[in-house]
Amino acid sequence: MVLLGSTGSIGVNTLIIAKRYNIQIEAMVAGSNIELLNEQIQEHQPKTVVIAHKADRHKVNHPDVRCGNDAILTLIEESKSPMIVNALVGYTGLAPTLKATSLGKRVALANKESLVVAGAFIDMSLINVIDSEHFGLWYLINERPVSKLYITASGGAFRDWELDKMKDATFSDALKHPNWSMGNKITIDSATMTNKLFELLEAKWLFNTSNIDAVIEKKSIIHALVEFKDGSTTAHFAGVDMKLPIAFALQGEVTEEILLPTDLLSIGGLEFLPIEAQRYPIWHIKEHILQNPHLGVVVNAANEIAIEKFQKEACSFFGMSNIILDAYEKFKHIKANTIEEIISIDTEVRNYVK
Repeated sequence: MVLLGSTGSIGVNTLIIAKRYNIQIEAMVAGSNIELLNEQIQEHQPKTVVIAHKADRHKVNHPDVRCGNDAILTLIEESKSPMIVNALVGYTGLAPTLKATSLGKRVALANKESLVVAGAFIDMSLINVIDSEHFGLWYLINERPVSKLYITASGGAFRDWELDKMKDATFSDALKHPNWSMGNKITIDSATMTNKLFELLEAKWLFNTSNIDAVIEKKSIIHALVEFKDGSTTAHFAGVDMKLPIAFALQGEVTEEILLPTDLLSIGGLEFLPIEAQRYPIWHIKEHILQNPHLGVVVNAANEIAIEKFQKEACSFFGMSNIILDAYEKFKHIKANTIEEIISIDTEVRNYVK
């Protein structure tokens, strides 16, 4: 396989699973964590490596080191692997997904933005999503007639803060996730609930339904629930560990133990809470965007710029949501008919938000 984003948390766990099942790593793509990349190269011996910046090339211990986004697309074209694992962060991950699927390659997809921005242009039959919520939904549905799908949210860093205090929350405050350690962008998206809005859009494309919702489950033990037409509801319990969805994405079916079983007695009580727009203003557009999923490109572009502004203290925590909602209102009548139009809209929204 080809692994895009080898030094992130998904990439690291993917390499663990690949080693377990003796899957050869044809090529690796990484950003700027060269120290970890060199360790991975030594252990997995990829034929080709792509990094983000030319300035880091001399630091990489490999004879075939390429640089930049175009090199990723060339790598996918040249690769003999039938599987591409896309664990890149943000809009950067879209072009590799489109390239891989256009070549008929399977994509184990951890890059949410690919489906959020361009789900209408991606062949879903080639996608295996690496995400605990969507994996849980897929695992539960099992071809039975479904009434409604639910995914769960942790609530993010500020779920228990007073609303008045949230107005003054800093970037570093938002990175203090109560349940796990992730990259900066996904942790900020968790705090604003944008991440969960993206996951609803992903589910829309993956399962071809708008009858989806999300609720807060603070312990992050239940990742998904399916309400069936017979009136029953089934939940998917699993530890917070991405190795299970990764194993299924790479293998298709897994019958041996990947995680320790959930200890029900140690969980204690479970509580489900609504996601309220007062605390998570992005939730105001949830119903509208599920009916108009082509507007995901607008939300994603505005969100990436809003996060940059928040990090630079150019807007407040709630200011990020205000920026996104303003852009959504401004561009809500547009609809891309081609990938070229997607790219154009993305640029236009970013320029507007900036």
